[in-house]
Amino acid sequence: MTIQGWILIAAFVGILLALTKPMGLWLHALYEGRRTPLHTVFGPVERGFYRLAGIDPTQEQGWRRYAVHMLLFNAVLMFFTYAILRLQGVLPGNPLGFAGTSEHLAANTAISFTTNTNWQSYSGESTMSNLSQMLGLTIHNFMSAATGIALAFALFRGFARREAKTVGNFWADCTRVTLYLLLPLSIVYALFLIASGVPQTLAGSVDVATLEGVKQTLAIGPVASQEAIKMLGTNGGGFFNANSAHPFENPTALTNLVQMLSIFVIGFGLTWTFGKAVGNTKQGWAILSAMVILFLAGTTVAYWQEAAGNPILHHLGVAGGNMEGKEVRFGIVASSLFAVVTTAASCGAVNAMHDSFTALGGMIPLFNIQLGEVVVGGVGAGIYGFLLFAILAVFVAGLMVGRTPEYVGKKIEAREVKLAVLAIAILPLVILGMTAISSVVADGLAGPLNKGPHGFGEILYAFTSAVGNNGSAFAGITANTPYYNGMLGVAMWLGRFFVIVPMLAIAGSLAAKKYTPASAGSFPTTGALWVGLLVGIIMILGGLTFLPSLALGPIADHLAMIAGKTF
Repeated sequence: MTIQGWILIAAFVGILLALTKPMGLWLHALYEGRRTPLHTVFGPVERGFYRLAGIDPTQEQGWRRYAVHMLLFNAVLMFFTYAILRLQGVLPGNPLGFAGTSEHLAANTAISFTTNTNWQSYSGESTMSNLSQMLGLTIHNFMSAATGIALAFALFRGFARREAKTVGNFWADCTRVTLYLLLPLSIVYALFLIASGVPQTLAGSVDVATLEGVKQTLAIGPVASQEAIKMLGTNGGGFFNANSAHPFENPTALTNLVQMLSIFVIGFGLTWTFGKAVGNTKQGWAILSAMVILFLAGTTVAYWQEAAGNPILHHLGVAGGNMEGKEVRFGIVASSLFAVVTTAASCGAVNAMHDSFTALGGMIPLFNIQLGEVVVGGVGAGIYGFLLFAILAVFVAGLMVGRTPEYVGKKIEAREVKLAVLAIAILPLVILGMTAISSVVADGLAGPLNKGPHGFGEILYAFTSAVGNNGSAFAGITANTPYYNGMLGVAMWLGRFFVIVPMLAIAGSLAAKKYTPASAGSFPTTGALWVGLLVGIIMILGGLTFLPSLALGPIADHLAMIAGKTF
């Protein structure tokens, strides 16, 4: 580890903290439906959408109606994308003449992008046409992100409102987030990427001459436009197979830093928005403090392990850090930081191959996802997932002080605790269940490239990533098979929507409650004690998934490396 490396990490966190309140203020304006400077440009567009769809944005919805509209909207988009991918071969915008994808790959990809997972069982530059990239996939990058933020707004209203029956209007929330946040930021971001050397063209390829004078054909396309929302929306699906390790997606150290910042910036801002919504910004800063503690802990371990290098190579007399699977443009610190950022959020974009990390260095991305994708998390999904843990934390605190638990003025009762447990329990149940099945059936065992503990780690990481809606992988696994496309598709759907529906039920229940002012017996939820309790609860519950997987997972792999052996 080096001083320069720690300076990069400190600068990264410092920039994000400086952007937290400005981003939170903008998000709070959208949360309240207030006018912004961009309404002059996009206001007529917004009203036009409402007229065309027959929507009254002022008519609010109860949590059940909000959930039904959200589910139907996402289901329609999923089938739309499935049709585009299957019909790709006969549709325009296909300069390289790619055929339509198989049924199981189309279904897996449609589910993947609908759920903000962006798991890719294919190489983008050799599988997807420009039309499929722009219309089939990029549209989901916007709408799945907008859905996540809209759902966070619904939960914020649950905490903020008193004796109310509604939690907002799904269509209004999604439209405002898209028009006044995601779209303008993506336009500016894409222009920055184009200026940095990222392609943005409708051509499919370009011929170049190498230094040796040999002709080489390079795949190109509308990369910058997809790259921008891929990062801002914590989507992660790459235009190219190498994702952000590819120079056409991430050409410089500056674009690498901006990509990492863009993954976190909206998630950081939403913590401040929550505090503002409930009338106490200290609540938001407390949540952000817990997130940052968990993030820095993971970054420290990953950077330490990657900088220490591979013990097997050390036994052979080769000193230095672990550069296997890393871009020399970024090096160890920027690769380690990117890996932690992309898995602390539900982004899944990568600028290095996690399969090539050291055993404990690769354990951190895996553990980040298994914590429930709440260490900042996906846009919207991170904060509402974190608030589910907060509900359980105040329940534990209530047991300790001997009174009904309260959080930001709302009593947390049996209904909310049961729903929170239901939403959180889906992660370990599906991850461990599907990993166990895939570790014994022939189709499952055919996927991993490696054998023994590391091969098991590839299977475990795949289902962890799918259920956590992350999308990154221990890339040694061969997932483009009917078995894995089907199993991972089911895992992604369960991981997204079996969390959302209980969360919305909690929002509806909280909105109907009276406000309970804090008293001398209330457990404080803004200080260091609360932050420590939050971190502890998340670590304990994250262990429900992580600890059972250690027997054959990263720890066993690490011990094998120390012994100078491979399995």
